[in-house]
Amino acid sequence: MSEESSNNMSREERLAAKLRENLRRRKAQARAASQTDDDSRGEALPKGRGDS
Repeated sequence: MSEESSNNMSREERLAAKLRENLRRRKAQARAASQTDDDSRGEALPKGRGDS
């Protein structure tokens, strides 16, 4: 039985590591998407304000 619990623990650790990795990847993707959105909006705003 102790062998099963050690196997389960390693499985839980593997799953936890995968979840952390996935979260980091998703956060990085969100930051990249946010940066491109901010950059495109940031470039468009000064042009509109400069015309008036």
